[in-house]
Amino acid sequence: MLTWLIIFLFAVAFGGVAWFFLAGVKIKSGWQNGQSPLARWLDAKRRERFNAQLPEALATMSNALRAGFSISQAFDSVVDQGDKPMCEEFAILQQQLRIGMSFESALQSMSERVGSDDLTLVTTALLISRKTGGNVTEIFDKISETIRGRMKIERKVKTLTAQGRMQGILVSLMPLILGAAMVMLKPEMMIPFLCSFTGVVSVLVVIVLIVLGWFFIRKITKIDV
Repeated sequence: MLTWLIIFLFAVAFGGVAWFFLAGVKIKSGWQNGQSPLARWLDAKRRERFNAQLPEALATMSNALRAGFSISQAFDSVVDQGDKPMCEEFAILQQQLRIGMSFESALQSMSERVGSDDLTLVTTALLISRKTGGNVTEIFDKISETIRGRMKIERKVKTLTAQGRMQGILVSLMPLILGAAMVMLKPEMMIPFLCSFTGVVSVLVVIVLIVLGWFFIRKITKIDV
């Protein structure tokens, strides 16, 4: 009876964890907009790809403007030559412009949809230049140079904190690996222990401590640039 109760509790716990990570995943215009950890992780990964492609997209638009194209044609060049998700977002921007949305509203809509600080900088600079005048190609070049410099610093920070992240992974996995090894080597001792109330509490305490340790290590090694 106790064994089935323990199995039921572990099943409920596993289901709760799965629901916590998977629930709330929603797709809107190709972006993950849920509130679950999985949704936020997917959102962050796609935003990273967008930011990595943004300097190249700015260079493409700058070259198109130097060739005498309009800003709308420069957007089309990004759609034709860019990779996902960059080309997808600019395709949505062009569709919004074609159905009658104003230039300012379409740009702000894309900025809000993507949620990238770099894109917000581009959008703000482009809107200001349209109102006050200015060399848009030079603005794109300067912003592209700034973004590339920040990305270079981010890569250096990730390299310097790689050892700390690896230590966090090893420390988190070590209790699980040792526990599995002990179960395989001494099943007659470990299985009765795990099926007892003391064993269940011990396992839960270990899991909580592993999660807390991983959380603090992530906070230490995650540096915003």
